Amino acid sequence: MIDSEGAPVSAGADGREYVLMLVEDSPADVRLAQEVFRDAGFRHRLHVARDGEQALRMLRREGEHARLPLPDLVLLDLNLPRRDGREVLREVKADPRLRQIPVLILSTSKAERDVVECYQSHANAYLVKPVDLEEFERLASMIRDCWLGMIQLPPRME
Repeated sequence: MIDSEGAPVSAGADGREYVLMLVEDSPADVRLAQEVFRDAGFRHRLHVARDGEQALRMLRREGEHARLPLPDLVLLDLNLPRRDGREVLREVKADPRLRQIPVLILSTSKAERDVVECYQSHANAYLVKPVDLEEFERLASMIRDCWLGMIQLPPRME
């Protein structure tokens, strides 16, 4: 199976395919995420939004995104063009159709103000963005083992 970016979908032991959305404007970080998640050991489809406006259109399934499934998990950068990640988080968590989707913040910011604001806006986790391949591989394993393995995700509300 091929994902929306033309990459093969990873095979997982449990057979379920997880839908992940990465909201990231850095081409290098997107490529790294695609490579790491491709090798992460679970079936998944990774959709990438390059800015906050596109992320909201994809999540709301507007226009050309009408057939996209809702993601099981959103990985959201804070510093995005066209709509800041903080604003995207607030809009997702305020929308009754989207608020059940877990949102993990991936940011280079360690500022207490950012962390507090994100949790007050109902982020499910705040992770400092990995800077190297090894750290990103640990993050992918944590997502596989914790978020998709141990934590009971809400049912998809299509």
